[in-house]
Amino acid sequence: MVNVVALARAGHLPPGLAVTALSTVLAATGDVAPAIVVALAIAVFSGQLVVGWTNDLIDRDTDIAVHRTDKPLVVGTVTREAVVTATVLTAGVCVVASLLCGVAAGTVHLVAGVGAALAYNLGVKRTIFSWVPYLLAFGSVPIAVGLASRSGDLPPAWVVAMAALLGVGAHLLNVFPDLEDDAVTGMSGLPHRLGRTRIPAVAAALLVGATVIGVFATHRGAWQWVVLGVVVLVAAVCTRAPGRAPFYATMLIAGIDLAIIVIR
Repeated sequence: MVNVVALARAGHLPPGLAVTALSTVLAATGDVAPAIVVALAIAVFSGQLVVGWTNDLIDRDTDIAVHRTDKPLVVGTVTREAVVTATVLTAGVCVVASLLCGVAAGTVHLVAGVGAALAYNLGVKRTIFSWVPYLLAFGSVPIAVGLASRSGDLPPAWVVAMAALLGVGAHLLNVFPDLEDDAVTGMSGLPHRLGRTRIPAVAAALLVGATVIGVFATHRGAWQWVVLGVVVLVAAVCTRAPGRAPFYATMLIAGIDLAIIVIR
């Protein structure tokens, strides 16, 4: 019998839920029909699971080499066959749900979102261009939501820019805790070239930069400057925190930025 908890962990469930929640709120507060909001939520969540599972499948041997006991495939709490089966079935769900949002929106999500993330897993993460899939995947979210709306209009360029900057910042901080393990396996993406001392400053600049864009594009009152101050504080403190805290700080800042977009 499949260990469902271990299978969920192999799918990188927490960040997947965070990205799904942010995408769903963006759609639900926009001009998107309720049924399409549900389809989009399913598309994003299933896509996140596929990306998480393929990541752990591809990295299984290197994870074993560095004794990643936090990985279910390494410790054997879930089998490779179970993860492969779940990936194939969930990929089918992702394709159908994406296309239910409309051909244009679905194509953007499948190509620039899920496709870019899979390219990252398949090897882009080992290159200087490791940041590009994150930029594309995060930046594609508001585009897909806009195309899925009743009007089918593209979002303002500044919204896409905010999402893209958040994506690159998320990439740096997601890799941050694993730099030493990655060095053993020969990983050489952008975070590894920046190194542990420079990542916090670069990531903080990206996260704050995203919020600055939102504040200047939608300036409606003093509260936004207060929000910007909070983001600066969170970015300055949390980008240097241990473990996965920096990545979840990115999701918190993304939520704040989403509020700026929605209330504009």
